[in-house]
Amino acid sequence: MITKAEKTAAFIIETVAPIFNKNGYAATSISDITNATGLTKGAIYGNFKNKEELAIASFKYMVRLLMKELVKHMDKSDSPIEKLYLITDFYRNYYLYTNKMGGCPILNVGVDANNQNALLLQKVRTIIQRIQDQLATIIEDGIACGEISDKINAMHVAKRIDTMIQGAIFMAYTMDDDFYIQDTMNQIDQMIQQQLKA
Repeated sequence: MITKAEKTAAFIIETVAPIFNKNGYAATSISDITNATGLTKGAIYGNFKNKEELAIASFKYMVRLLMKELVKHMDKSDSPIEKLYLITDFYRNYYLYTNKMGGCPILNVGVDANNQNALLLQKVRTIIQRIQDQLATIIEDGIACGEISDKINAMHVAKRIDTMIQGAIFMAYTMDDDFYIQDTMNQIDQMIQQQLKA
């Protein structure tokens, strides 16, 4: 049974997460939070120790939403090589999907927190590491079942793919042009076909 306090905390996070994501940690004021939620400052701080704790909870919430969608998309196949293609397929719609959320939370919070908030930055690094680890695991599974060449260094390739994806997202948002994502996903697909396939 969810308590009233848990419901309130969840409501605050769901309401404030897109604001933090769009405006950034420093630019989001407590009055932005109270205006959006309709709650008092006391009610906010009754559920969260400080603004930083709320920002971290909001970031985790946004990432969870995204990762849930990505995992659901990847679950369409058990084949490791097909999962890699499903990842690029998911990111082809990423720009439109994350635009509604105020942008990519990993990119937004990573850039915003760098040199400003060490704790938030550490959370971003942890998420990036987790994504790269999961990518490497898919590649290792592909090597194990003979779908992916055993000459591949799984973690190096995982980092390269993630770098290409994050770079494309950065360029798409900076230039307000989805071309960067579409073109990069095509490049990754070519890499899978030409370099990874056994």
